[in-house]
Amino acid sequence: MHISNRQLFLDHLALPSEVKDAIEIVSSEGIYLYDTDGKAYIDLVSGVSVSNVGHRHPKVVAAIKTQVDQYMHLMVYGKFVQSPQVQLAKKLADQLASGLDSVYFVNSGSEAIEGALKLAKRVTGRSQLLACHNAYHGSTHGALSMLGNEDMKFAYRPLLPDIQFLEFNKHSQLERIDENVACVLIEPIQAEAGIIIPDKSYLQALREKCTETGTLLIFDEVQMGFGRSGKLFAYEHFDVVPDILCLAKGMGGGMPIGAFVSSKEMMQTLTHHPALGHITTFGGHPVSCAAALASLELILEDKLHIKAHSKGHEFNNRLSKHTSVKQIRQKGLMLGVELLEKYNVSRLLKDFQQSGLIVDQFLFNNNSFRIAPPLTISSTEISKSCDIIVKCLDQLSHETV
Repeated sequence: MHISNRQLFLDHLALPSEVKDAIEIVSSEGIYLYDTDGKAYIDLVSGVSVSNVGHRHPKVVAAIKTQVDQYMHLMVYGKFVQSPQVQLAKKLADQLASGLDSVYFVNSGSEAIEGALKLAKRVTGRSQLLACHNAYHGSTHGALSMLGNEDMKFAYRPLLPDIQFLEFNKHSQLERIDENVACVLIEPIQAEAGIIIPDKSYLQALREKCTETGTLLIFDEVQMGFGRSGKLFAYEHFDVVPDILCLAKGMGGGMPIGAFVSSKEMMQTLTHHPALGHITTFGGHPVSCAAALASLELILEDKLHIKAHSKGHEFNNRLSKHTSVKQIRQKGLMLGVELLEKYNVSRLLKDFQQSGLIVDQFLFNNNSFRIAPPLTISSTEISKSCDIIVKCLDQLSHETV
């Protein structure tokens, strides 16, 4: 008896949430996903800011195939020089600010956060950690400990000790940073809170306070990195350089990879007392690194990070006038569209899906939905997407009256 993929999905996949209308995808291309019936969906989520260069970009696919024909996993612990790793690390370092020149490859954003927290403790010899309310940093134990929302972590306590939380973008709370604090972990733009953009002066004052107290400043750019914000990295908007930078998602062009980046001096503390201070079997997998290098080169060559700014404004200008929209928070090609309180965003997302749009909510902002398409989206495709969004908003407004 033949068992459908949908039934196998329900029977054997451990899922983080219940989704009654999951779509079975059979192919993807550019900004489009296609289901078993051949229906096309415009992807305005990009796998949560992963597919920045679009789905299955030919240059990324070619880089993957070339690397697979040479070698795949070899060995970790620094025993082999592997071209995809070193070429990617060099290309990254060339784009980053001074002091961000040593790259430790991992598999995901959560792992990047874990490594960064360990590095901060190792370098400073301190234990206290600071994060922000409504921050999302991942679901492994350390990353979850730094997550600024109790609803998502109460069931897993006890978590890491000695953690405190600050109100994002609140200058007065920076006085809580003192010589006992190992690090402040912060998103330069809060993503899951609904695209919350801080004052430039706030991040600059945070940088000054961390420098003054010997506290390491960690930026989580897992969602906002690799062109999403309108610059290659979001910290560039604020003229602030972190001590440690965490990356993932859009880094791999669709392949799994992450990294935490710091100075060579600080990174070397992970190599002794004890040796193997941080290890991961698959971190820096050659195939993922080859894909990431091709993706980064694409972003730079096609200036996708620069074009993201104007493309984001196209969405903003078209949608902000709608009577159901309370406000739009936008940086580059990442938008948080907040509706008036009377509208049901969850219901709206179902209308979007039926109309051929993949759109997502934020974890910590129920009144907003996310627009984060591949950076390769064209003006014509933006217009088409906005037509569908406006049509669904009109329908929702009519039914809510």
